[in-house]
Amino acid sequence: MSARSKARTRAVDVLYEADQRGRTSREDILDLLTERLRVTAAQTALPQYSVDIVEGFTEHAEEIDELLRTYSQGWALERMPAVDRAILRVGAWELLHNDDVPDAVAVDEAVALARTLSTDDSPAFVNGLLGRLLELKPTL
Repeated sequence: MSARSKARTRAVDVLYEADQRGRTSREDILDLLTERLRVTAAQTALPQYSVDIVEGFTEHAEEIDELLRTYSQGWALERMPAVDRAILRVGAWELLHNDDVPDAVAVDEAVALARTLSTDDSPAFVNGLLGRLLELKPTL
């Protein structure tokens, strides 16, 4: 597993934890990130790319969540499994706001995370939703 793949997993962990704790505001998520940076200093350090992802998502959270709400067919964002929400948020941020990551890589990595961390149906769902955002990216 590449260093960036590990960093994505750690970013999903932080976003998932924030979601499960009801810490959904930008400030709450960044506070949790700071806590994780402090706690992990004695353990395995949180990679800088994980920090970049979480901070990047918080900067664009409203937009990303609205896009996920709008284009997920048959699923309200709030009804999605929390781990799928976290994976989609990471994937959407990389797809829409990180020009250093090729679009296909952002989608493939999110699908791989869903395959590893979520249900059997999640990889297809993540692929379909991020694929739709990829199609619409030039107009967003």
